[in-house]
Amino acid sequence: MSAEDETAAAATPEGEAKEEESTATFEPVVKLEEVEVKSGEEDEESLFGMRAKLFIFGETLLDVGTGNKTWKERGVGEVRLLRHREHQRIRLLMRQEKTMKVIANHALDPRIRLEPNAGSDRSWVWSAFDFAGGELVETVFALRFADSEIAGKFKDMFLQCQKDMEKLLAGEDKEEGAEEAEEVAKALSDLKTEEK
Repeated sequence: MSAEDETAAAATPEGEAKEEESTATFEPVVKLEEVEVKSGEEDEESLFGMRAKLFIFGETLLDVGTGNKTWKERGVGEVRLLRHREHQRIRLLMRQEKTMKVIANHALDPRIRLEPNAGSDRSWVWSAFDFAGGELVETVFALRFADSEIAGKFKDMFLQCQKDMEKLLAGEDKEEGAEEAEEVAKALSDLKTEEK
């Protein structure tokens, strides 16, 4: 008798392995309820989206107070240009790839100047008031794409969105809005309080 035959014979008296089905039940230690998560992007449509690496120009922890500023990486993720469906304003939003933390969030102001990064045809530099940290901070950004073709598409869409925002912002100061404001002001001035 071989070693395999002896092992099989030792498993059960008849030489057959006996299978048993587990009837154990496991209850979760903590029961979690489903929670609706809102990203703040539900009312926006994406005009552009592409993976890129974001850098900011500023002081490092070692340079605080010395005035020395350098480029430091803020993260990798998808940079998107989003248009709000209701008021049509456009913003740039970028989230960290794995954590989904917001690393860039600013309006596409027509005054922003997109400049090529020195020594690279696949990178753009600009300055804007960023709201990624919850407060407005003037920040200098650099965005690097995988190749120059994608960087060119980003620039074209960025400039087109700026033109759209310029038209939108100019339209907010049109005479129609002024007339409506005058009508509301007149209606409010006609209201009188009387004692009875």
